This record gives sequence, structure tokens and C-alpha cells, in this order.
Amino acid sequence: QVQLVESGGGSVQAGGSLRLSCVASGYTANNYCMGWFRQAPGKQREGVATISTDGFTTYYAPSMKGRFTISQDNAKNTLYLQMNSLKPEDTAMYYCAADQRRGPCSLGASRFIYWGQGTQVTVSS
Repeated sequence: QVQLVESGGGSVQAGGSLRLSCVASGYTANNYCMGWFRQAPGKQREGVATISTDGFTTYYAPSMKGRFTISQDNAKNTLYLQMNSLKPEDTAMYYCAADQRRGPCSLGASRFIYWGQGTQVTVSS
């Protein structure tokens, strides 16, 4: 089992920045993909960015590329999401996810089996 705890969410004005963190615990040695997803009220959960823990390959949703950066610190078992130039449409609950199956770390939610509880990001205009 893997436990994921997110932090760093909050309220910011449009154009601002936030950095989300996700600390993984439990049996993390075999984590292969980690990622960030978000879900706004009334909308489906969507992939934001993912990263492979061995080759550091990253994937971004087109609307986030250039504004968001996913990174990891394996020594701290921590995943990060740096979010810049935030827009009101970025308002959502942001979730950290992990999976131990090898293969492309796609942005589909079904790719991931372990999930955190989420951290709320609110961007005001």
C-alpha cells in the first residue's frame, strides 16, 4: 500500500503562483509513475502532469504545459507541482496519484491506483 498526502493548496489571485507537494509513504520503492490530477465541481477528473520515477519522463496536459512544472525528490519521497500564471479556470481540487505498473505514465486517471485526498486550489480574477 502507498499513502499520499498533498499540501500547498490555497487561494491566489489570477497570475499568481502556488507549489503543491505530495509526500508518499508506505511501500513506495516500486512506484513507477506519479502524477497530478484535478477535478472542478461538476467536471470529470483530468490529468495535469505525470512523471516516471526512473527516467524522469514527464507528460503535461496541453493547457498546463509552460505554466506548470512537475518534479520529484526521490530522497524525500515527495512529488511537486509548481503552478505559475494561474487562471480562474485552474480552480479545482488537486490530487496526487501513484502507480507501480511499468509503461507510459499517461494522463488518464485509470492509469493510477493510489490517490491522495486532495488539496484545494482557488484562483480569483
